[in-house]
Amino acid sequence: MSVILAETAGFCMGVKRAVDLVLDLAQRKGKVEVEIYTYGPLIHNPQTVELLRNRGIIPIGHLDEIPASAKDATLVIRAHGISPEERKRIKEKGVRIIDATCPKVAHVQGIIKKHARQDDTILIIGDEKHPEVMGLLGYAYGRGIILSSLDDVARLPDLTRVCVVAQTTQNIDKFNEIVAALRERFAEIVVFETICDSTDKRQSEVKKMAAETDAIVVVGGRNSANTMQLAWLSELAGTPTFHIETADDLKQTPIDRYRRVGVSAGASTPNWIIDRVVDNLAARQDERGRRFMGLFRAWVSTVRTELYSAFGAGCLSWVSMLLQGLPVRLGNILTTALYVYAMHTLNRLINQKQASILGSFREESYRRHKQLYLGTAVAALMLAWMSALLAGPAPFIMLFLVSLLGVLYHIRVLPGGWRFRSLKDLPGSKNVSTALAWAAVAAGLPWIEISLSPSPALIVAFLFTFSIVFIRSAFSDIMDIQSDRLIGRETIPVLIGEERTQWLVQGIAAALFFLLVLAYGMGWASSLSLFLLVCVFYVWICFKLCDRRSAFSAVVLEGLLESNYVIAGFSAFGWLLATGRIV
Repeated sequence: MSVILAETAGFCMGVKRAVDLVLDLAQRKGKVEVEIYTYGPLIHNPQTVELLRNRGIIPIGHLDEIPASAKDATLVIRAHGISPEERKRIKEKGVRIIDATCPKVAHVQGIIKKHARQDDTILIIGDEKHPEVMGLLGYAYGRGIILSSLDDVARLPDLTRVCVVAQTTQNIDKFNEIVAALRERFAEIVVFETICDSTDKRQSEVKKMAAETDAIVVVGGRNSANTMQLAWLSELAGTPTFHIETADDLKQTPIDRYRRVGVSAGASTPNWIIDRVVDNLAARQDERGRRFMGLFRAWVSTVRTELYSAFGAGCLSWVSMLLQGLPVRLGNILTTALYVYAMHTLNRLINQKQASILGSFREESYRRHKQLYLGTAVAALMLAWMSALLAGPAPFIMLFLVSLLGVLYHIRVLPGGWRFRSLKDLPGSKNVSTALAWAAVAAGLPWIEISLSPSPALIVAFLFTFSIVFIRSAFSDIMDIQSDRLIGRETIPVLIGEERTQWLVQGIAAALFFLLVLAYGMGWASSLSLFLLVCVFYVWICFKLCDRRSAFSAVVLEGLLESNYVIAGFSAFGWLLATGRIV
């Protein structure tokens, strides 16, 4: 089975704007105690609405649901917009309004308002029960009529001046069909094609995919009009179509019989749900005709279980010892690998509740084998401590302190009145602390075993490991920015934005490039530093590879990012061969 992901899948501009606006409010909610409500579910996706509820954003259906005791309450108008009458009622209640109406919906509202004042009859092509259409009708001031089908055109009375608009998520073919019929009936007619560009692109893309694939999976809320339109268009093309809300729904679908599957999603479907669907479908890839599939599945399993990350950490430990010119000890490599496996696994278990809500690709395995993961993680940490103790008291003390900091990172140790109760709550701390821990263990442990005097080679090894791990962590968080914002995790991409984070990563990669070249030129490190430039080039390759539109599953993308650690190990091996240290 091959999986093709639609380029337009995921939040449209209007939905993303509304969600970002509400999440900004939720972030400030910790500083200023206010009640935040949305007038109806913010978007047609129950999973996202539940996550927002966990952040204190409560959807309501009527103004009466806002308690009288809720002082300084804030009501968010969702992307669909509302009628002027509803807006007036909200203001009369004394509730603060935050308007998240999609700009394209607001544009349609303006058209209707203008032509209604010119005594035109406003014909709105759309679903009469859709919130957007109900809001648009309010701007017609009693001169509006909703057309849901071609049959509605025949039932219209004789009209003199007609203005036609469309629900922004309306089907373009249906719109054109109704407009053609209206032009035949009315001579004085002005038509505005107000269907959103995003809607048009999604529908065109799903029709094209339906003609090129064996089956289509449409992901999105069952009450989402634009999602249902996508599923309907796919079915209309005669392609087997499955409309699902989450990856769990795939268990009841006979999708395995199809070899080429397209995936599209509605404008209210978050990336993390789409990614999990793609991951689930990719995991079902047919083994027939693929000799390497067994090896590929084994590799994927190591990524899922943190073994690949641990192996990469061992590679970085080996590279760090070679960079510093220290004797290569297998004990240090094992210590680093065991420590990374233990801490990463324990962190996954600690954060399992949030991970379960978001449906990460590790969720099912961790849920089924929680005790096994916990046991192996604790055993790995004990073995890492024993290995460090065998190397000497200094390495043991250092590893114990780094481990202790890792545990304290999740514990609420800061005063109760503070916004940040634990170290993990500090904005951007995850990326920095992870990179520091890896660098301390991979580069610091071998050094502290030999000498307590820092050297330029130690600094080069430390900065190399820190940079590679930080870049990988930032890349991963760029891909998870949407879900991190939803649960309130303040990673660096959440703080400074995706584009600035990409610039930061490129800046660190460029600085690492010059550091490795300078280290060799200044005699701080051997020519190995030049061989490690391959890792910098791989970072730039990752900008192209690690894109959710590539249709790689989340586990594969994670593995591609972590492969830079292994590439460092291969670079070191190549250096040993080139310099004759291995014959």
